[in-house]
Amino acid sequence: MGSGQVTSSEPFDFQGKHVTVAGLGVSGVPAAKVLHGLGARVTVVNDGADERARAQAAELEALGMTVRLGDGTESDSGSAAGLPEGTELIVTAPGWKPDKPLFAAAARAGVPVWGDVELAWRLRGPGAADWLAVTGTNGKTTTVQMLASILKAAGLRTAAVGNIGVSLLDAVLGEEQYDVLAVELSSYQLHWAPSLRAHSAAVLNLAPDHLDWHGSMEAYAADKGRIYEGNRVACVYNVADKATEDLVREADVEEGCRAVGFTLGTPGPSQLGVVEGILVDRAFVEDRHKNAQELAEVGDVNPPAPHNIANALAAAALARAYGVPARAVRDGLRAFTPDAHRIAHVADVDGVAYVDDSKATNTHAAQASLAAYEPIVWIAGGLAKGATFDELVAKSAKRLRGAVLIGADRALIREALARHAPQVPVVDLDRTDTGAMRAAVQEAHRLARAGDTVLLAPACASMDMFANYNKRGDAFADAVRELGSADG
Repeated sequence: MGSGQVTSSEPFDFQGKHVTVAGLGVSGVPAAKVLHGLGARVTVVNDGADERARAQAAELEALGMTVRLGDGTESDSGSAAGLPEGTELIVTAPGWKPDKPLFAAAARAGVPVWGDVELAWRLRGPGAADWLAVTGTNGKTTTVQMLASILKAAGLRTAAVGNIGVSLLDAVLGEEQYDVLAVELSSYQLHWAPSLRAHSAAVLNLAPDHLDWHGSMEAYAADKGRIYEGNRVACVYNVADKATEDLVREADVEEGCRAVGFTLGTPGPSQLGVVEGILVDRAFVEDRHKNAQELAEVGDVNPPAPHNIANALAAAALARAYGVPARAVRDGLRAFTPDAHRIAHVADVDGVAYVDDSKATNTHAAQASLAAYEPIVWIAGGLAKGATFDELVAKSAKRLRGAVLIGADRALIREALARHAPQVPVVDLDRTDTGAMRAAVQEAHRLARAGDTVLLAPACASMDMFANYNKRGDAFADAVRELGSADG
């Protein structure tokens, strides 16, 4: 954990500057409008030219901007897909991969590339709200929402923003004034945010994800680790995930910034953890070698699954780093309600609990979900996105009563079950239509016994069968309710 005074980024005068915005959509259109309003000469380039893109382009062109559709993908020299003439800055949508020819052309020309997060950071005014930032492979949204709830309980003006769906540009430039922001940041956003300097930040966990975008696990981890650069008060890491602590050690932070761990076990000095069902703080207390501050009970966390308690501890660590009192941590956690499809209890039918964790779209998230219950009838499958399932199944085998597999890549899970859990009965549903979920719930009901949990934790993406994980979770919940009414 290096130290040394880190200075803020220099202000940037946009008046008359030639700025290229890469990508329309959720972040590109607001960025283009903001830059245009600041007096920049804006050119927008976009890969696609579908109906939505054409409508967005027409809106921006009506304001006086230049838009080039079907652009930015092939050529890396003077053609239409290259760097627009005169470009002095590129502001990119976070999803644009670093290997785009446009960015190679920018590097050759010495043109900086920012994401929308970097733009928002640069546009903060005097006395701007501090940022408490969160990243990680899984748990970001829940942790940021918990953090915002805790900050509100302390009487602070705050909002959950960033990758969570509320634009940072809106938060920074809007009329509402904030004391502090709870900011969710993806690895994509961090890659394009070179001057971001948070008050305090947390990396919740690291597992292989988005490697097609980053190119390697090392590059993915390095982009996650950018969140710690220049932190002023605390770098929060996961004691159970050494890779997160390694990122803290490598970070260049301000003098006096501390490494603060969170653990599901008994915390050491400079850690938050759990003692006999109580969340305790041994980091932000006087004489942390001898004292601990009670923050909340495990029962105050909704739901109290192990990985969600870890989320709560991370949120509490960031809030405490900002000076929030212990009572606000408890009150904020009690007030927090998780989003749908995140280990959500749907119903009990014949003594069996049915739990929807459709948001568990990768193996790391599914493993955390499976660790929260036993015995389990597991509903899994979908699009694997290159994932392998041996480690997940090996770690979870003893908890499984049975498994029901759906989706395009279910064979990969079936084969892992055969290798590592041959005693577990498996139902392989050879169908990918949306009605398969009803059949899966019925098969799970047949396998389950009173006291079991039927858990939808697919470990896969949903797009082979459903528009998104929300629709998949809705289908599960509908099937469970149908099952309950039939049994009733």
